[in-house]
Amino acid sequence: MLATATIPATAAPPRRRVFGVDFTPVGLEDALALAAAREPAAPFAFIVTPNAQHVVLLNRAPAEWAPIYHRDSWLCTCDSQVVRRLAALAGQELPLCAGSDLTAALFARVLQPGDRITVIGCEPEVIERLRAHVPRLGIAHHNPPMGLAANPAAMQACLDFALLHPARFTFLATGSPQSERLAAAIAARGGATGIGLCIGSSLHFITGARRRAPAWMRRAGLEWLHRLVQEPRRMWRRVFVESLPLLALAAPEIARRAWRR
Repeated sequence: MLATATIPATAAPPRRRVFGVDFTPVGLEDALALAAAREPAAPFAFIVTPNAQHVVLLNRAPAEWAPIYHRDSWLCTCDSQVVRRLAALAGQELPLCAGSDLTAALFARVLQPGDRITVIGCEPEVIERLRAHVPRLGIAHHNPPMGLAANPAAMQACLDFALLHPARFTFLATGSPQSERLAAAIAARGGATGIGLCIGSSLHFITGARRRAPAWMRRAGLEWLHRLVQEPRRMWRRVFVESLPLLALAAPEIARRAWRR
């Protein structure tokens, strides 16, 4: 059952720019209410959940990525406790709505028996786990090859699959920022319906294929550390090269606030 939201379920509130990213300032309950209230047959709209890595990417290549995150997305929610806390130090309130939490809540509290979902990406064994976990959902799955962004034929196959398999929710798990690019392409093509979510490893967590950080680590903003310890070869570059520059982006705004105070 949905908890009471604090905003009307018909429209997202105005966005708020934090560290160069236009976030939709909603927490989990409000984002969930917005997603639940949207008509399944409405034209395709998608949700992005930027973390520290995405904030850095948007600042490094705004001409390439800002249109997807700022103009094309329906909701753009904060995925990162680190981003949220740095924003607070800079004097900006930014609610947290992590993509993995939103995905889990949709499965637990919004999706109903008989609903159809589409998954693009994710290993077949994870999808089999998902079918066992939610046997009453209709699941259409397409797993594109690696290097999707550089493979026009594979990208076209994903677009065709999304159009041929309309669903209340389409979960995109092709890696970031490929999933965001794919979501924007589905929306731009037209004809697709429902809501798309760029979900990273969310289905791995739901099905138990991968262990998520304990709740106390997530609350403390240490989920990145848990994943780094679990998958050092995969995560070290994401943490130390692609995410760490966030501190340099945030420092001037934090310093300005401290000076004003």
